[in-house]
Amino acid sequence: MTIYSQHSNRGKVQILATYRAPDGVRSVTVTSVEDAVLAKPLVSALNRISAYATAPITVWDERKDRVASYPAGHLAALVDQNAREDLLKGAHSLWYTYVKLLLHRALIDLDAATSSVPAPVRTAVQSEIEVEARALTSASGNLEPEGTEDARLCEFENPFVTFDSKRGNVYLGDPHGLRAERSRLDRLEHGASRKRLERAVDDLRLLYDAYARCNNEGANLVIDSSLFIEYEPWDESGRYFLNIFAPMPSNDDNAWQLEIAQWIPDDPEDDDGSATGEPVLRCVRATPPTAPDLIEVLNLSCSRAQQLASWAETPVGEALDGTTFVVTHRYDD
Repeated sequence: MTIYSQHSNRGKVQILATYRAPDGVRSVTVTSVEDAVLAKPLVSALNRISAYATAPITVWDERKDRVASYPAGHLAALVDQNAREDLLKGAHSLWYTYVKLLLHRALIDLDAATSSVPAPVRTAVQSEIEVEARALTSASGNLEPEGTEDARLCEFENPFVTFDSKRGNVYLGDPHGLRAERSRLDRLEHGASRKRLERAVDDLRLLYDAYARCNNEGANLVIDSSLFIEYEPWDESGRYFLNIFAPMPSNDDNAWQLEIAQWIPDDPEDDDGSATGEPVLRCVRATPPTAPDLIEVLNLSCSRAQQLASWAETPVGEALDGTTFVVTHRYDD
């Protein structure tokens, strides 16, 4: 709904807010800081907050052959710090849960970005968030629309900003990437009972928490035909990679699975040719891991060279060294 940018002016860096108003696109100065080093994280966090807060109120919930609105309860977290914990609760849907997780992280990042700026800048940024929150609450139908010429407009299905949550990037205009992500999450929960949806929401929060807090910069949270974290150390010989799978929402199986796999060249004589991923071992556990369990695995997997190759030698019945994951299957044949 609002796009934030930085602009050098008279030895300082201005942070600008650009939005649609009744008389066209407007830009206003939010605040100014000493240099671009301070401005960059502020602009990044503000853009992500705007995108994640806007997304749910500009699309229809079309699951289960219906048309309904998404909740707007997440907007309270923009103006009330005590409401932030509510972003980590609820089980409306996988997509709404994911957007709230992203919004929660963006708010934390904004706190970090404002911790090193003067108090007047913090006040100005908070005031801007409150203006944005009021405009979005109005757009969601939970507040009378503003009639002033500088009111911020929000067009349904065309929210001025959208985002690629996988990489944390904010784009202008085109919402197709956002729709595709929502479709993938909707397909994952299709056919799930209410109880299984609640479990899947908890699993998604657990995966995201581990992904967001681990020190493994090569780890990637994947939302596709399943929910999992992948890690492949490109500089490791042996071509091993790691996947941690959450249970599928629509299946009766509650097992979490950690898999170490290896790329096998389709043509052994061609080192640069195509390859097929083949599992080496699997750790299946009936009870969910904790976030520290997952963080431990992800941090250790990149802590030293050949860590995955070393784990790949673990026999059935033994835990991967330094972790709580016990090998239950090997695929040596």
